[in-house]
Parts: sequence; structure tokens; C-alpha cells
Amino acid sequence: MFKIMIVEDDRSLVSLLVEHLHKFGFETHAVQHFDFVLREFKDYQPHLVLLDVNLPSYDGYYWCRQIRGISTCPIVFISARDSKMDQVMALENGADDYLTKPFDYDIVIAKLNSHLRRAFGSYAAPSSDRTVTLAGLTLDMERLALFYMDQKLEISHTEAKMLDEFMNKPGQVVSRDRLLEKIWDEHSYVDDNTLNVYITRVRKKLAGLGLPGVLETIRGIGYRLHPELQVESKT
Repeated sequence: MFKIMIVEDDRSLVSLLVEHLHKFGFETHAVQHFDFVLREFKDYQPHLVLLDVNLPSYDGYYWCRQIRGISTCPIVFISARDSKMDQVMALENGADDYLTKPFDYDIVIAKLNSHLRRAFGSYAAPSSDRTVTLAGLTLDMERLALFYMDQKLEISHTEAKMLDEFMNKPGQVVSRDRLLEKIWDEHSYVDDNTLNVYITRVRKKLAGLGLPGVLETIRGIGYRLHPELQVESKT
């Protein structure tokens, strides 16, 4: 049974979420002490976190960063704040998804199932297929890290999935639809801007390793990793 941790101070909303999650077979834990979110996370060890932005003491972005420091479990923001900047900030701070209130509970359940399948279920990469090396650039899916010329950068679970797709198809165009299918099953529910944000984040990570411009945009189709790069090894 998957365990869902709810970090939300609206008790009526928490009750509704718990009711729907229990109906679909999830176990839940709603945070009671908002100064100790990380402590409750460590004690409960959830498979996924539902996290509000506006919280007492520290906001959701802060707690997202704290959780990301010790875990790669999926984090989905749930918030009434619907601006583009709020969604970008959530993703930049390590979130995997962002849902705006009021939301359809069927979509919430679909989103959770999608992220859980990607992280733990049938769509999770097998342990024997966790490292990709491409012209000196190494992606470690297990450790969520990117290595290049003695440099190391930590990456998010979603960034790793995108890089895995690109690095296994150097020189090939990967369509936006394929990326959405790779990351989110129910991609009809995903704002197109969300993919743009992740593409920007992946490019920043590559540039941070001294590889600017290697991820090309093929207008109207998708993206490709520079065709001169070739796969060296895979274990």
C-alpha cells in the first residue's frame, strides 16, 4: 500500500483528500505540526508528498527543498496560487508536479498513480539499466546525479527521466508528446508550460557542466541531443 503524506493546513481540504485517497487504497498521514514537517517525513517515510505553498512558519518551497535534500520521492504541490511564477518556483525547488485549487479529485488520483508508477511501479527503470554514458557525460539514475569531467550535479527525478530519453537517442528528435508520455501518463492534464520549464532546467544543468547548447530545439517537433554525441557505454 502506497503511503501519501499531506502537508496542508486547511483541515476541511485534508479531510476530503484523505477520504478520496482511502477510497482508492492509499494510506495517508496529515502533518499536524508545521514546524516539524521534515521530522514527520522521516518518521513516516511516504512514497509521495502532497504539499501546499502557503503554510505556517515556512512555506511549501522551503519544505520541498528540505525533503529533496534527503529523498527523491515524488512531490506534488497543491495550491490556490495559480500564477506561472508559483508553478515555476515549485518545479525549480524540486517538485514533480503542481495542481491548482479547486481541483478535480479524479485528476488528483490519476496524477498520483502516474507519479507512483514512474517512481516505484511498472514504469520504473530496472536496476540493471540505471546508468547511461554519452561522450563523457554520465547519468546515474539511481543516485539522481549527472557527471562530466570530474564534475557532479544533482538532478531531480523528472530531469533524470528526460535526460535518460535524450541520452539513449543521441542525434534523434524526441517529440514533445514522447516526453510527456515518458514523464506523465495522463499528459492531457499537464500544462504545456510545465514541459518548457523542465527543458529549461535540463539545459541549465547541462550548461552548468560546460555543455551549453547541446540540447537543440527542433521547431514544431521536439528536441534532440547534439548529433555529434555518441553513446559510449551502458551498464
